[in-house]
Amino acid sequence: MTAIWASLPLALVLALMIGRRWPAAHAGLAGLGLAIALAFTVFGGARVDSGAADILAGSALEALFTTATILWIIFPALAIYELQLRSGAFDVIRKGLAGLSDDRRIQTILVAWFFGLFMEGAAGFGTPVALAAPLLVSLGFPPTKAVALALIGHAVGVSFGAVGTPVLAQAALTDLSVAEIAATTGLLHGLLGVILVLFLVRLAGDEPPSIRQWGWALLAAACFLVPFAGFAWITGPELPTLGGALLGGACFIAVLRWRSRSGGGAGWGLARAGLPYGIILALILATRLLPALKEQLRTVEIAWTFREAFTGAMQPLYHPGTMLMLGFLIGGLAQERSPGDLFQAARAALRRIAPVVLALIAMLALSRVMLHVGMIHEMAQAAAGAAGFWPLVAPAVGVLGTFVTGSATASNILFTEFQAATASALGLPLATMIAAQGFGAAVGNIICPHNIIAGAATVGLSGREGEILTRTALACLVYAGAGGFLVLLLSR
Repeated sequence: MTAIWASLPLALVLALMIGRRWPAAHAGLAGLGLAIALAFTVFGGARVDSGAADILAGSALEALFTTATILWIIFPALAIYELQLRSGAFDVIRKGLAGLSDDRRIQTILVAWFFGLFMEGAAGFGTPVALAAPLLVSLGFPPTKAVALALIGHAVGVSFGAVGTPVLAQAALTDLSVAEIAATTGLLHGLLGVILVLFLVRLAGDEPPSIRQWGWALLAAACFLVPFAGFAWITGPELPTLGGALLGGACFIAVLRWRSRSGGGAGWGLARAGLPYGIILALILATRLLPALKEQLRTVEIAWTFREAFTGAMQPLYHPGTMLMLGFLIGGLAQERSPGDLFQAARAALRRIAPVVLALIAMLALSRVMLHVGMIHEMAQAAAGAAGFWPLVAPAVGVLGTFVTGSATASNILFTEFQAATASALGLPLATMIAAQGFGAAVGNIICPHNIIAGAATVGLSGREGEILTRTALACLVYAGAGGFLVLLLSR
């Protein structure tokens, strides 16, 4: 019975967001209010009675601190996005990719796969669909198909979107290092990501693809997934999606040009347009792979403790947000943008980030209160009844979280501690189950109503979101199911 009470705050969040279409911030605050009420009543025994005020204060401090560390990634990522959008760099990148082939399926691979993954790794938070879908429409794809292709194409990279934000949120909520989570999450996607490429190529045309087109799909999968998994294993969560898209896209384009015997004259223009991302790639590689530099940067730390049970820490010089900010400043100046251009882009990013702040604080505070008063533990104990079957459904929890909140990061914030507690109760490998959560959270982007509505708006659709969901649901179901079976095998 206690587990049912413990699940009520999350159930309320789900009901309000799905049934009443409340924004994540409002639903999160309602869930937080219920969690606090339960903390003083149902969970008001020895664990809480003597320190309820401390638990609320400590949870609030942890939520605010973690929000700040996440915003330090989101802000410079959006600033780069605004700068690139205003300068026309995105147009150069998109036109350069679209002009490489007149084969509709290869165009889909270039735009929905490589460009979508590139934007997911660099900015995340809905930008891949918002940019890729209109480009596909301009190439002649029907709007509903264009949005569906964009949704499917970027999903593999969502676990490491916005330079690793979802994994960094998970690491802040568990005792695992970002490297452990990244390596296992990268393994899951690295082994299964080809499924989404095959769905992408099949959906791109009305007739079944030719053997040659299937071959291009397999090449595209290998070009991205090999460096993707390598970066996840070697460098951590910041580079898998961004670096995999950059290196994989360059490799795929090189083979495409070699096969077509075309020289292509847009090389310098593309390189200049992507300069901020190249700088970010170089900075992250240097700070992650050079031991002396890595050690020096990590010596500077902002850390705090409250009542011993509540803590937070951040290494500002080593933080990926700092690399993003340097990429924004150095890359923008190298592109000959004026300080005024940089300021305008930063101001636009601040305007876009404002609505995100309350949602992050609400969801994080809800998560921390539920953890510290024992609600997560009670839910995990109840889930232990699933015994050996839990790994099969663990990714579905991540899918549900993203479907409801519209964000893989928010999904991870809501359910990572639940997955960790369940893994402990069932004696399952912690890294594998946390990776299953991140994997499922990424898959949920394919069917997330927020993404579908936003994507439909960019191509002028209204009231036809159901058609898009119909096109993407099977890909989500198959990929999440395959992930569940793989998690089950890795948990043995």
